[in-house]
Amino acid sequence: MNTWLNEAEQKALNQNLSNDARVLYLLGLKPSIDQATGKTPALNYKSLLAMLNAKETKFTLGRQVNALIKELLQVELVAFVEDVDLSKSFNGKILLLPLLMLKSDNYTQLHLQWQKMSADWTPNSALYKDLAKLVGIIDSEFSDHEIGDFVAYWLGRPETQFTQFQWTQKFVFNVKQKRLAKNMSAIHKVGNQVVTAKPGVVADENAKNLVAKYSGKLKSTSNS
Repeated sequence: MNTWLNEAEQKALNQNLSNDARVLYLLGLKPSIDQATGKTPALNYKSLLAMLNAKETKFTLGRQVNALIKELLQVELVAFVEDVDLSKSFNGKILLLPLLMLKSDNYTQLHLQWQKMSADWTPNSALYKDLAKLVGIIDSEFSDHEIGDFVAYWLGRPETQFTQFQWTQKFVFNVKQKRLAKNMSAIHKVGNQVVTAKPGVVADENAKNLVAKYSGKLKSTSNS
C-alpha cells in the first residue's frame, strides 16, 4: 500500500482527471502544505508554471493553472479556505487538501460502498463531522431541507455512482457553498471557519442602538 497517499487520495486521483492535474496535486501542492492544518501557502503561479513546464512548455497562462485546480476541486482533492470567484485568477489564494488530513483507515469500508443516490440517503455522521471541521463549518448540524435539496438534485442523475465516502464529501461541500451563498449575514467567520448564526443570538447593531434609545425614553417617562 502507498503510505504517502492515503486511500481517499488514491480514490480521488483515479477519477476522471488529466495527468497534469495529478502532477499539480502531487508535486505542486502536496509537498508544500502545512502538516498541521492541511493548507497550502498562498498559490504562486510563477513557481507552479515552472514545475508544470519542467521538460516542455505546455502552460503559459494563469487560466491554464486555474483549469487544473478546477479539476481538483471537482473531485474534492482541494478546497478553497475562503470563498473565491471561480472566474478570476486563483494566484495568491490558499487551498486546503481535506483528504490528506483524514485518518482514512477509519473510513475504509466507505470507499468500497459504491451506490447511486437514493431517496433515503443520509451522510455518514462521523465522516460528515470530520470533513465539516476541516472545511471550516463550525455549526456541523444539517437540516432535513439541506439533505432534501442535495438528494433531489442527484436523484435526477441516476447514472451517477459514488462511494458513500464521496457522497458524504460532496454533501459537506454543498452545505458550505449553499450556506455562504444563501445568506452571508447569517454566516460568521471565526478565523478561517464558518458558522451559521443562531436566531436570537446575534443582534444587529442598529437593533441594539434602537433598544438603547427607547429604553432610555421609557426610563425618563417613568421618572417624570
